Amino acid sequence: MARPREFDEHRVMLAVRDAFWDKGYAGTSMDDLLRASGLGKGSLYGAFGDKRSLFLRVLREYDDANLRGLRERLAASARAIDFVREFALGPAGDPSGAVARRGCLLANSNAELATSTPEVAAEARRSYGLIAATLTEALERARREGDLAPDADPAETARAVLVAQLGLIALGRTGTDVAALAAMGDSALARLLPAPRR
Repeated sequence: MARPREFDEHRVMLAVRDAFWDKGYAGTSMDDLLRASGLGKGSLYGAFGDKRSLFLRVLREYDDANLRGLRERLAASARAIDFVREFALGPAGDPSGAVARRGCLLANSNAELATSTPEVAAEARRSYGLIAATLTEALERARREGDLAPDADPAETARAVLVAQLGLIALGRTGTDVAALAAMGDSALARLLPAPRR
């Protein structure tokens, strides 16, 4: 009979996620993962498999948590257009710039690994597709609420908003000033989210 695990799996996954997020996949050694998790090599391998398997699980769990959070925020938003704006401007939301410099684990991982690791490219396509679908739903609602021009295409606009946000993430990683990021985001949204004529 297998022994029950004697560690908090959720805590371990968060610690390992942060190690990968801070250093990237290639820059994170097994020693880094052992230090972050507090586990011995046998326990880590036994519970989660090798580094690649662990990383792919971390990435999927990160994406799923982000998607759940997006759905919850959309449901709680008084106006859907505000949800869309907050999503797009998220990379510029921390005045210290730390969030922008850290980037997004999915975007960082996709940039590092998509050409060499098909599973990462597939996970990025899946996650970005679901994000775009959530944005489409939000923009359809925004149009009904009178905050988006009636002739705007919600699906096309959603993809453009996602591209704008990914651009801000990429620029944020370079250390671009947060105020400049916010100004770029506002400029993009002014073009992407045409308000109805009053």
